[in-house]
Amino acid sequence: MPFVHVNGIDLHYTIDGTEGPWMCLSHSLACNLTAWDAQVDWLKTKYRVLRFDTRGHGQSSAPPGPYTLDELASDVHGLFLHLGIEQAHWMGISMGGMIGQTYALQHPGFFQSLILADSTSRRPPDAAKMWGQRIEVARSEGMQGLLESTLTRWFTQGFRNRNPAAVQRIGQGILNTPVEGFMGCCHAISKIDLLDRLHEIRCPTLILVGEHDHGTPPEMSRLMHQNITGSQLVIIADAAHISNIEQEDFFNATVKAFLNGNTPLLS
Repeated sequence: MPFVHVNGIDLHYTIDGTEGPWMCLSHSLACNLTAWDAQVDWLKTKYRVLRFDTRGHGQSSAPPGPYTLDELASDVHGLFLHLGIEQAHWMGISMGGMIGQTYALQHPGFFQSLILADSTSRRPPDAAKMWGQRIEVARSEGMQGLLESTLTRWFTQGFRNRNPAAVQRIGQGILNTPVEGFMGCCHAISKIDLLDRLHEIRCPTLILVGEHDHGTPPEMSRLMHQNITGSQLVIIADAAHISNIEQEDFFNATVKAFLNGNTPLLS
């Protein structure tokens, strides 16, 4: 498993596929690069697929926080420099979408396309309080104290009932997330405030969101869509926050259509 030392940490990454443009995949808070397993098999036939464990997650270093989105984007920049990547496509879910927006604004013209799933550009007024409470639970009870509430937010009840093995696997990923890394990234995403700058993003952009996503609700995706010129918005039925897993087939078909230059079913 390759690592690169960037920004004072060891960043863990994998590459699938040997030909084509680069496609970088960025996971959610309390996940790791395996969250994209359902997308890699078909992506690697046309792209060199780069996945990485965000700072504080998976096998990457988890130094004490707080972290910032600029810092997380700087980690990515170090990875790109290490691999000699000069342009790439980006697909990020939740926190991964926030990192992608941050990087796109820092490095105009770098991304050939941007796919933002179940993400946000601005936190609500009570964000500091909400994330502060989750940080306190993590500090006092560990990730076990956040497990059930997180899974309830991430997936609809129907999915949890039908797919206990998948939910258990994802739950184990939550439990394996280092507390320091979770808390550090909570600080970063609780302060996101990029909505008013999204008009600066010029690359083709697809925005997806589960219709039952309460953490980064469809209303925010609509605002992002309104602020990114020419972007496409798809609201995914019967999905909550982790839509690439809950509605894998629809998610994959929509992304394929977008990457092939076709217009997905717009919502």
